Amino acid sequence: MNCKAVVFDMDGVILDSEQLVVKSWQKTADKYGIEDIESFCMAALGLNREAAKKLFVQMYKGRCGEGQDTLDEERYESLKVEMAAEFHRAAAEGELVLKPGVTDMLKMLRDNCIPCALATSTRKEVVTMELINLGVIDYFDKLVCGDMVDRSKPAPDIFLKACEELGVESESAWAVEDSYNGVRAAYAAGMKIAMIPDLVQPDDEMRDKADFIFKNMNEFQEYILESIRA
Repeated sequence: MNCKAVVFDMDGVILDSEQLVVKSWQKTADKYGIEDIESFCMAALGLNREAAKKLFVQMYKGRCGEGQDTLDEERYESLKVEMAAEFHRAAAEGELVLKPGVTDMLKMLRDNCIPCALATSTRKEVVTMELINLGVIDYFDKLVCGDMVDRSKPAPDIFLKACEELGVESESAWAVEDSYNGVRAAYAAGMKIAMIPDLVQPDDEMRDKADFIFKNMNEFQEYILESIRA
């Protein structure tokens, strides 16, 4: 398959961040007696802030935390602030790292003049800070973030915008994703899809929608290199 561009998701694909997010949410939820927060974390993979908030209220509707706090949108926002503070504390202590093989993959794309972009539901302010801190921001030709599009994944908007920014047709670009919502978004955008599972393993829907499922970034890099040499 001809590769005109590659568009990466960030959390769980570029950054080994999703387990740290779950850990930070669990620590925050335990503090207030909120049960089964991991189910929310799994369902929220790939969603932007607003979509995740709506999902939280939907999942916890009519339920209360310790002290009988109603788990509504306002409560979600305060919990999210605490979770984010815990996440950034852990990140500052070195717990946020790149996924294995990412730097080599990005260097290979640059060496072969294949443009790449990031399409992430995370806000641009956070994305920029994390990519700078980990030394990879300059590898990306474009950053398209959750606060730059109207509709969250699984809608295709963020991938379509990334392809538009790169100046390529979506059908000629690869999307690299780990989440169900991300794969659905890339599929709706008409892209070629490489799924590299992180916290969740592919089900029948994912195996149907993804063109390939790779064990890790190194396998995807080898595939792209072989297609270049062919």
